[in-house]
Amino acid sequence: MLEPREGIPPVIADADALAEVTAAFAAGSGPVAVDAERASGYRYGQRAYLVQLRRAGAGSALIDPVACPDLSGLGAAIADAEWVLHAATQDLPCLREIGMVPTRIFDTELAGRLAGFPRVGLGAMVENVLGFVLEKGHSAVDWSTRPLPEPWLRYAALDVELLVDLRDALEKELDRQGKLEWARQEFDAIASAPPAEPRKDPWRRTSGMHKVRRRRQLAVVRELWQARDRIAQRRDVSPGKVLGDAAIVEAALALPPNAHALAALNGFGRVNRRQLEQWQLSVDRARALSESQLPQPGQPVTGPPPPRAWADKDPAAAARLTAARAAVTALAERLSMPQENLITPDTVRRVCWEPPATVDAESVGAALAGHGARPWQVEQVTPVLVAALSREAA
Repeated sequence: MLEPREGIPPVIADADALAEVTAAFAAGSGPVAVDAERASGYRYGQRAYLVQLRRAGAGSALIDPVACPDLSGLGAAIADAEWVLHAATQDLPCLREIGMVPTRIFDTELAGRLAGFPRVGLGAMVENVLGFVLEKGHSAVDWSTRPLPEPWLRYAALDVELLVDLRDALEKELDRQGKLEWARQEFDAIASAPPAEPRKDPWRRTSGMHKVRRRRQLAVVRELWQARDRIAQRRDVSPGKVLGDAAIVEAALALPPNAHALAALNGFGRVNRRQLEQWQLSVDRARALSESQLPQPGQPVTGPPPPRAWADKDPAAAARLTAARAAVTALAERLSMPQENLITPDTVRRVCWEPPATVDAESVGAALAGHGARPWQVEQVTPVLVAALSREAA
């Protein structure tokens, strides 16, 4: 499919045009296909730079959320409709920022996983389920570009062109497999989930951190990461365009005493003198910290230790986990879905590390539900976990 059915709609970039689109979508019928394009890798944060919608009776719309940053009126106009998204958890945070919050969703990517499709990208799903090939050449472009080139707009409009058709076909397939209610529970859980909490110590996710062992070196990573983040936010660019993770780790390992030594490290050779001195100031701050101010190695662990440590810490728990993993893997294969969609690995670990005092269907089911498992997951997983935990306890 090379062209949207009604052609490329004009980009909505003012209040009057937005009001017209809002009225049209409010008067439309059936589910609303929704998609958003971000500028990951180019801009700071994950804001939306284009929002695409399609609904029967309203056609397609492309909205510029930079020119129209408050879409709460549009969100309210379609609040009662089911929103169809592909990989909803990726788009919902940036949609929420501009006032678009659904009450009901259908996630075509998640539906594909539950139905057992091996490839669940939008292009693969449309091709396998509907028989259309979508042109997918612009997924990683800089969507903050203005004006947006026509080929990009065509690509963006095509992303919602067949989304409701895909939803309808997947609903039939899930119903055929007896999984439609499971999918509805998953969709409800996504739609009702609160916004994610800010990540604690995000600097610890710097790529290559496994090489950094000493607390003083960790402090360098923290100082450089925080300085980079401030600069990236001020310039509105991706942090990686300011300074690469590899350069941060290099500086942490080397602990350079001055800007000259810093300039000799990979990632700093082409940095101008003023910037180099700024980075060195961050290193110097870390070098000057007292022992009590240095970060602790590793993040505070909530819940069980890493599975590789179980054999030493608690051999019985390690045996329970081995049996439970095998049982869950076998069940996922029988149900033709990824294991992590059947039940999260973290939930299995927690139940195996601290199993109920009495292992039976009621107690194991309650433990799974307490860790956030949906009713369908509890129903499917409880019998195999009871069998695995009972066998290891015997």
